Amino acid sequence: MSGLEGLLQGFQTAFAPGNLLACFVGTLVGTMIGVLPGLGPVATIAILLPATYHLDPTSALIMLAGIYYGAQYGGSTAAILLNLPGEASSVVTCIDGYQMARQGRAGKALAIAAIGSFFAGCVATVLIALFSPPLISMAQSFSAVEYTALMVLGLVGAMVLAQGSLLKAFAVTVLGLLLSLVGTDPEVGTRRMTLSLPDLYDGIGFVVVAMGLFGIAEILRNINGAQSRALVADKLDKPWPSGEDMRRSVGPIWRGTALGSLLGVLPGGGAILSSFAAYALEKRIARDPTRFGNGAIEGVAAPESANNAGAQTSFIPMLTLGIPANAVMALLAGALILRGVTPGPNLIDDRPDLFWGVIASMWLGNLMLLVINLPLVGIWAKLLLVPYRVLFPVILLLCCIGVYSVNNNTFDLYLLAAFGLLGFILAALGFEAGPLVLGYVLGPLLEENFRRALSLADGDGSVFLTRPISAGVLAIALLLLVITVLPAVRRQRQTAFQE
Repeated sequence: MSGLEGLLQGFQTAFAPGNLLACFVGTLVGTMIGVLPGLGPVATIAILLPATYHLDPTSALIMLAGIYYGAQYGGSTAAILLNLPGEASSVVTCIDGYQMARQGRAGKALAIAAIGSFFAGCVATVLIALFSPPLISMAQSFSAVEYTALMVLGLVGAMVLAQGSLLKAFAVTVLGLLLSLVGTDPEVGTRRMTLSLPDLYDGIGFVVVAMGLFGIAEILRNINGAQSRALVADKLDKPWPSGEDMRRSVGPIWRGTALGSLLGVLPGGGAILSSFAAYALEKRIARDPTRFGNGAIEGVAAPESANNAGAQTSFIPMLTLGIPANAVMALLAGALILRGVTPGPNLIDDRPDLFWGVIASMWLGNLMLLVINLPLVGIWAKLLLVPYRVLFPVILLLCCIGVYSVNNNTFDLYLLAAFGLLGFILAALGFEAGPLVLGYVLGPLLEENFRRALSLADGDGSVFLTRPISAGVLAIALLLLVITVLPAVRRQRQTAFQE
């Protein structure tokens, strides 16, 4: 089945009433979460995981995906009106979007952000449909050796592209791998790192880890933040951009879409890296770079197109290879695994309705977001004024109910508090929680494929270097590490020489 044929089949699934409702709820909630500073798609998806248990896997993934790319839309509203990004990928939008708002052009900035995001989302959906089948065909020929190498590349990519120190990213990734080993060994049945606690014999629940690291930790990080906010303008100007605005935005939207689509596939890349790269590109090629930072509409069009394209193409490695490209994809992969669906090359054959239905729903979701965002800008602007002291008790209650409802076990609530405290401490010390979740999700799969590869090779570890694809993937991982480490080594040498 070709990509376009599969997409047509997917539209039949996506247009089912239950899936349409799930898509609408996801995009609406995603927009709200993107608008509200202090929340984000990672925390929201973690909190809402238990709420999707009564849905079939297709509807659940459609709704969770809608939350993710819907948050990319909504984040621009807070960035433009408050100079406060509702979502991390909207940080760059603050630079020129807020200046446009101060100049009385807030409506035009919000409109061009919505238009660019819609166009980028549509293009990314087509790219997913075109490139997923050939990638799956290639991946189906992989053995456990190649899968082990791919997972190593995914973990290395997450570490390299994480913010801050590479050593810190490596440490939290290893911590995630270790946490995934807690419980009963699936091969020999021995218990590992359970502290003789029966509640840990089955391992640490994914929902507990996700909600603690992102939901509870998010409350702790924001509870002492600003409690009042002020909009830059009480009334918005005419939202539709002028002809000159559109002329200036066409090129940035195209370039941002292309760049975001490419970078979104990279492990750890996604929407955040895409938006920064798109803004830097536009500023570099601009005839008058001094316009940027002073209300250049290109500074809104490019990053907003890039972050939405990057958010959607990051589904490609998760759906086709089973390797999450970022923390959100790790949560979505975990949600599928909890429902008995394993993302990877066999997904398109085992569950074509889910695979193509989710992809087709992205186009419908982008259309819904365009309708939701443009007419309701005033409502979203008022939502920005909600103080965080009203939000955090609701978030805390949802986390506790969600975790308890999974196993009806009070021990999970203690684990939730522990992981919330861990997430807060990690953030305070400059550690990212994203690589930890990637390590936790990929840990069991990495262990299974590594053991199988060594078993087939009679314990010969050189098999990872003698097979061409595996050796090539590991070489790329090593190259990424070298490229990242070398600049730091040079800086240390220069500092030592100067001293």
